Amino acid sequence: MDKSNPPTSFGVFKPVGHVVVALENADMAQKMSDQLMAQGFSNADIVHYTPQEMMRQADSNLQTASALASLGQDLNLVKAHRALAQEGSSFLVVHAPEAEQVQHIQTIANSMKAKSAQRYGSLIVEELLDEENNHRQVFESPDRGLDSDAVEHKSA
Repeated sequence: MDKSNPPTSFGVFKPVGHVVVALENADMAQKMSDQLMAQGFSNADIVHYTPQEMMRQADSNLQTASALASLGQDLNLVKAHRALAQEGSSFLVVHAPEAEQVQHIQTIANSMKAKSAQRYGSLIVEELLDEENNHRQVFESPDRGLDSDAVEHKSA
């Protein structure tokens, strides 16, 4: 994936076939990247985003998003990623088209207490964190942390 020309759908970031992981800081992102490399991922599979890069991308997406982007969770995820970036989170976007690859990412993300981890499919976005690591998760509710209002309230 080329972060200078990220994949979008309806004007918002949607990296189908990838997992997006938010970690507490750049050091944690590097540690996870190292662990992924040990599991067989390559440098080409892993894209690092600083908090500032994710905020710029999110801001751009919020300006270009079409009304259709709000039908699913895509726009809410952009807002949630922006809020996490504003708090200092660093991000990894990992190419993982195979279920086994996603399982490796999920295991590492949970062990590292990632702040969020989502697998982007063509039609759905799947949350990968275990409930004990992500207490906000309640399917299709503001408590899930995907709705922008929930992120804003929890951040305040």
